[in-house]
Amino acid sequence: MGFPRGRRRLVPAVVAMLATAATATIVYRVLAPAEVSTVATAEYPAAAQPPVGVVGRLPVAPLIVDDRLRVYAAHRQVYADRPVDGRHRTTPYWSYRRWPAELTAVVASGSTVVSRWSDGQMVALDAPTGRVRWRAEGPVPAESAAVVRRTRAATVWDSRGLYLTHLADGRTVLVVTGDTEARGVEVAGGRELWRVDLPGDCRSDVGTTNSGQLIGLDRCAGPATVEFRDAATGAVGTRWRPPGGADGLVAAPLGCRTGHSECSGLRTAGPGDAGGRGWLLGDGEPIPAPALDPTGTALAGEQAVAVVDGAAVGRSARDGTELWRSPGLGTARVLAVQPGRVHLLTDVNDLVTLDPVTGAQLSRFSLNVGSDGTGWMPGAVFAEDGYVAVERLRKPVDPEGDDQRYYLTAEAVILAAT
Repeated sequence: MGFPRGRRRLVPAVVAMLATAATATIVYRVLAPAEVSTVATAEYPAAAQPPVGVVGRLPVAPLIVDDRLRVYAAHRQVYADRPVDGRHRTTPYWSYRRWPAELTAVVASGSTVVSRWSDGQMVALDAPTGRVRWRAEGPVPAESAAVVRRTRAATVWDSRGLYLTHLADGRTVLVVTGDTEARGVEVAGGRELWRVDLPGDCRSDVGTTNSGQLIGLDRCAGPATVEFRDAATGAVGTRWRPPGGADGLVAAPLGCRTGHSECSGLRTAGPGDAGGRGWLLGDGEPIPAPALDPTGTALAGEQAVAVVDGAAVGRSARDGTELWRSPGLGTARVLAVQPGRVHLLTDVNDLVTLDPVTGAQLSRFSLNVGSDGTGWMPGAVFAEDGYVAVERLRKPVDPEGDDQRYYLTAEAVILAAT
């Protein structure tokens, strides 16, 4: 018998409709916005106390959190491993993934890890567990010309548009900026404190101060001017230009705790400046600090540190008085600073750590691991909690090369305890 002719035509149509519906369901499940949170199942590790020296090597840049975890960034994922002094990257302790948004920046304050995403979402994670503490809407990140290579150092060590600072009352504020908007958010609970409109392309971020301000460079109405915005209210307080400053003014932060956050100094430069001028930051206008003027000088607390004629020299940043001198460093350069430590790298890639107050040598060792050798150039650097992490680049450095040519090895980041 068989189906009537009308029904025979209907069967293929129904089959096609079912196939289309199944395909649509699959596509939705694959492409629909989603997040996957894989929380910790092991106990929170104790704070590490590694011996001085090279800890290990890693394929991606770590953010040291709470002296217990290493936090990493991927294209659409932020994740952690432990122990913090492990020789290699290990199975994730926890992981948080979003789709289709891309991870653009990560910062940490105490045991809170804050991630920022390309759709403007900010997600705060609890470091001990990986659980979501809070979510908040923020401005969509401004487009950046920075190249994000496979180590993701730009995402975790130089989180532009996502800054931390402390207020006088003890609160920690997350300042997040986009092309046309900025917001202040309390790290403790994600409460929005303020939001303001920004003028757009004619203004750029510099960083935050260690006294609760967002530093911006405003070129919108007349000559470039440095503005200091209160992180508690969002209001602009001081607007300042260096005496005799050029119209083409540029500004870079100095003495930052991490990245461009919680900075205690500033270097300004313009056409005709020989390296620029250094300034100390406080509650009012910046204070001249000529000891910070020379290129390559770092600010460590109240000390300006530079290498002069083979010796590291510490001077008072306020009056230029020489405080100490540590000889025998050859053509070393200041690599990074952190509270209580200034790190220098010699021409043979020895890492030398000095006390910035006294100049006393705290440690010195070769930045070598396995059979990698020391024939490399330093790239991006991170220093916190007594650790130093350095990207190792292949000589001669080719900024336009692909990652295989650019980095020394697949595990390009060397991690050391000082």
